[in-house]
Amino acid sequence: MLVFSKQRLVLLSVPKTGTTAYEAALAPHASIVVSAPPELKHAPLFRYNRFFRQMVERFIGGDAEIVAVMREPISWLGSWYRYRQRPSLEGQANSTRGLSFDDFVTAYCKGDPPGFAQVGSQAKFLEPQRNGTRVTHLFRYEDQLGFRGFLEERLGITIAPAQQNQSPSMQLDLSSRSEARLRRRHAADFALWDGITGRGIYTPQPPRPKPDAKA
Repeated sequence: MLVFSKQRLVLLSVPKTGTTAYEAALAPHASIVVSAPPELKHAPLFRYNRFFRQMVERFIGGDAEIVAVMREPISWLGSWYRYRQRPSLEGQANSTRGLSFDDFVTAYCKGDPPGFAQVGSQAKFLEPQRNGTRVTHLFRYEDQLGFRGFLEERLGITIAPAQQNQSPSMQLDLSSRSEARLRRRHAADFALWDGITGRGIYTPQPPRPKPDAKA
C-alpha cells in the first residue's frame, strides 16, 4: 500500500494484480510505503478503514481518493494456482502441485476450502464500508495503459514498472460445470468486474448487511 500525501491518493495492493511492480516503481514518490508484513502491504479496504483511514484523513485530508486494480476472477484464480505450483511449496498445505486447475477451483468453491484454495475474494477485499469508505477508482488488471495513464497524470511522473513475482505460464483447463459453479458461488466478484468501465469508474457494491443476531 502506498500513500501520496500531496496528491491525496492511496494505492491499495490487491494480491495477484501486478501492483507490486507499481509499488516498487512508485515507492520513491510516496509519502508512506507499507511493504511488510503481507497483512498490511496487502491490506483490504476494511483493514485500511480500521487502521489507516483516520491517520490519512487527519494529516492528509478527508478527500483522499483510493485507487485499486482488479483482475478478471478466473484469471485471478489462475494466477494463484500457478503461484502455488512453485517447487518451494511442495509438500506444504498451500501447494497446488499435483492438482488440476479444475480441482483447485472446485476446492475454492467449497464453504470451507482447504489450505491450498484459501485465497480470499477480490470483492471482499474491495467491499465498501458502512461509514462510506470505498475505492474511488477501480481499474481492470488488463487495462494497464489506462491504469498507468491515470497514475502518471495524477502523480505528474512517467512510470515504467518492471514485472515482479510473475507466475509461470501454463495451460489452465476449467470445465463448464466448474465455471458455472464458480460464477454462482462468487457472483459478487464477477458483478464487480462487470461494473468496471473506462478510467477506473465503476459501480460500487453496497455493504453486505450483517446477519440479524436475533435470527
